[in-house]
Amino acid sequence: MARTKVAYDEKAIQTLDALEHIRLRSGMYIGRLGDGSHPLDGIYVMLKEVIDNAVDEFIMGCGRRVEVERDGDSITVRDFGRGIPLGKLVDCVSQINTGGKYNDDVFQFSVGLNGVGSKAVNALSADFEVTSWRDGKSRKATFERGRLKTNKPGRDADATPGTRVRFTPDREIFSDFAWNEEFIAHRLNYYAFLNAGLTLHYNGTRFHSKGGLADLLAQEIGDDPPLYDPIHCRLERIEFAITHANSYGETYYSFVNGQYTNDGGTHQSAFREGFLKGVNEFAKQNFAGEDVRDGIIGAIALKLQDPVFDSQTKNKLGSTEVRAWVVPLVKDEIVLWLHKNPEAAERLVGKIKTNERIRKELASIKKEARERARKVAIRIPKLTDCKFHFDDAKAKRRSETSLFITEGDSAGGVMVQCRDVYTQAIFALKGKPLNCHGLKRDAIYKNEELYNLMRALGIEEGVEGLRYNKIVIATDADVDGMHIRNLLLTYFLRYFEDLVIKGHVYILETPLFRVRNKQVTRYCYSDVEKESAEAEIRGAEVTRFKGLGEISPNEFGQFIGDEGRLSPVSVQNISEVSHCLDFFMGKNTPERKAFIIDNLVTSVV
Repeated sequence: MARTKVAYDEKAIQTLDALEHIRLRSGMYIGRLGDGSHPLDGIYVMLKEVIDNAVDEFIMGCGRRVEVERDGDSITVRDFGRGIPLGKLVDCVSQINTGGKYNDDVFQFSVGLNGVGSKAVNALSADFEVTSWRDGKSRKATFERGRLKTNKPGRDADATPGTRVRFTPDREIFSDFAWNEEFIAHRLNYYAFLNAGLTLHYNGTRFHSKGGLADLLAQEIGDDPPLYDPIHCRLERIEFAITHANSYGETYYSFVNGQYTNDGGTHQSAFREGFLKGVNEFAKQNFAGEDVRDGIIGAIALKLQDPVFDSQTKNKLGSTEVRAWVVPLVKDEIVLWLHKNPEAAERLVGKIKTNERIRKELASIKKEARERARKVAIRIPKLTDCKFHFDDAKAKRRSETSLFITEGDSAGGVMVQCRDVYTQAIFALKGKPLNCHGLKRDAIYKNEELYNLMRALGIEEGVEGLRYNKIVIATDADVDGMHIRNLLLTYFLRYFEDLVIKGHVYILETPLFRVRNKQVTRYCYSDVEKESAEAEIRGAEVTRFKGLGEISPNEFGQFIGDEGRLSPVSVQNISEVSHCLDFFMGKNTPERKAFIIDNLVTSVV
């Protein structure tokens, strides 16, 4: 069928005003839209942009309190800073490239230097209201989907100076969203840790920190004590805290001007390098970086003028000049702290020597695993890779790549037939993987299945080598499928915890039922959805999917495509991990049995 030619002439050229462009291309400004089920969804980016402005006032020494309230879909943020200049109130929230953050004397360290944040929130809100109080005067402006509705001056001699913003995300953009209270509280907690002395109030809950990043590590570590009290340094432009825990790998929480850079960046790399150099200088050794850093949990926050990020959503810092001053500063502070704390220094060096011994013991096991794998096949068994890794023309789609881990050849075969060959890879398991809870690191080299999965992901030498942006666990919705899901989560949380913390691991939700007649087909993910569909669809035929392999490729394609349901696996704090794994995957069978019996949902016929 021939494609219809469309004329490319003057009539094809369109000019959009700034707010129209934000609404049409919202992903350029706030990243993913989502429905509020993931902490990086657009509604939380909007909230962050508004709170960032309030926190900027605290950073500049104006106001020590921020009040946040939620009423249904709407959120209000009130700061007690200087207040937006009244004559420019409307322009500051509606005109692109208008704002005070271009003036370094007024805002020295701000994330929102592009002048877009509050404008994007305005454009993407069904209704938006901003009020500013200064010198006994005020001004209030209201907007609807970015369009000005009212703009009224006022007087209030008793009002405390500052700014209040109320916004309601537009359901024309965010069609089916809901605020998650845990995500909001988690974000406000981080604001408190990053700004010691600032108090945030949210619907009756107070967030405040005196210890800054040291408090953040204490919360994340929880009841499991670290090997030594965190090394904590707080200077004008940098703050960091670091210690070793009884875990594998490295875990970092990095920030720039209050922005959580969950993908790290140049500041995190410089921090790691500075820590390594400081430890080696103190110990007069040449320890390998992997030995020094294995088991680390650390946090770093920088204040920068004109930071450069790798994307609009600012998840990764790209400013290369930070290395020149971060590395020597961190090194010197580490050396000084270790000399002042000899007992903690002894425990740290002891941990490094233990890591070194274990690494050398593992070297022969790793070699045997590689030789064994090489004899079996040139390519990784059970992996059907995507073409992205071999086609430079598709490199821009790196963020779209996924590895689906599924059970058996049947389900794997179906997914191979309906996948996007450029971005979706399939790894088919052979039965149930090993329960690696409580096992040492050598287990993943001795077990063929777990070793091949590690190779497929590209993380044999560390999580930095991850070949896919998303790791998707796709198992049957039955007891065996749930067990395999738990075994895989145990594997990731035991040895590659950072993959989960950084938001790379997902669960694929697939339908349990298909309800259809000749006119309509509906897929249902629960008994409640099935019963509702049966009531609405006359003469419906109901099919219960027993496994993923029973779904035809034509049907399955939509479940792993753009309309697929992916549930992110998240960890609120690290201390939860060991307790959860002990309970669900450990040897406390009687306790688990009692829990299952106590929480059974029975139906009476």
